[in-house]
Amino acid sequence: MQWLTHPIPQPDEHFRLAAIKRQEQLTKPAGSLGELEQLAVQLAALQVTETPCVDKVWISIFAADHGIADAGVSAFPQAVTGEMVKNFVHGGAAISVLAKQYQAHLEIIDIGVASSLAGLDIMHQKIALGTASFLTQPAMTEIQLSQALLAGKDSITRALTDHSQIFIGGEMGIANTSSATAIACALLDMSATKLTGAGTGLDEKGIVHKTKIIQQALDKHKNTNQTPLSVLQNFGGFEIAALTGAYLSAAQQQLPILVDGFICSVAALVATDINPDIKHWLIYAHRSQEQGHQLILNALKATPLLDLNMRLGEGSGAAIAIPLLRTACALHNQMATFTEAQVSEG
Repeated sequence: MQWLTHPIPQPDEHFRLAAIKRQEQLTKPAGSLGELEQLAVQLAALQVTETPCVDKVWISIFAADHGIADAGVSAFPQAVTGEMVKNFVHGGAAISVLAKQYQAHLEIIDIGVASSLAGLDIMHQKIALGTASFLTQPAMTEIQLSQALLAGKDSITRALTDHSQIFIGGEMGIANTSSATAIACALLDMSATKLTGAGTGLDEKGIVHKTKIIQQALDKHKNTNQTPLSVLQNFGGFEIAALTGAYLSAAQQQLPILVDGFICSVAALVATDINPDIKHWLIYAHRSQEQGHQLILNALKATPLLDLNMRLGEGSGAAIAIPLLRTACALHNQMATFTEAQVSEG
């Protein structure tokens, strides 16, 4: 797993300054397009170009099950993971609709779904039939962790082969908010009470139970949570590890990343702990309604683009932000300068 700490390039300073200069010359008051200006400048520096573009979007959805589901931490049964993967493939899920709407390439990766998905037109990289329950043992072995991280790296290879200009990672896995919450608690040294939320829709009683289970697991593994990778191994899941690997590989290979909500932000938190230089490559799409997401964003010093009270997952919040990025690029590339438009500057 040495590849995880390979160097991550810095944004190109020449193109960042050139983009700032262009923004100052466009026919508008300086700064009047707010965050859209900052997005265009950031993308120009990341893509090493005067004309940033996100026409080609790659979306990878990693699906896996979790042994902790047996502890009753989710409002839905584990079978829903496999059923939703089929829904993705048949075009009925939110992310399927959004990918079609924005002409994005969508791939689904079975990285550890407990049910058989044989015959589906997806990437079959199943590591196991779900993780182990982190209430009683580490969620995965070191070998399984390595396999999951590499599966994420593989998705970036495919994205770059397709000449994609931005990467979105998504996830599907019943009980994965419990896994993500435990990881975040361990990395931020917070109690489960502060970060545990409703997930797929638990009532108050369900949240209390989920909090208790996560805290018990945190107490059990506290002596082995020595590194970001050990935390990831202890609490899972395969899809969160794959997202972590994808984010690190994308940044290493200079592919900008649009980060979805709570679970994807936790993967970004792990990736940032492994290699802090990744932070320049992460664009945070939205603030999730899930309790704890704002605390994760605070730890990452991240300001999301949108706040729509979403909590679906699947990469859907990131996909919703695609038009914003495209608009930022169009304004940057196509607006006239004061000289071109023969407009007097103030």
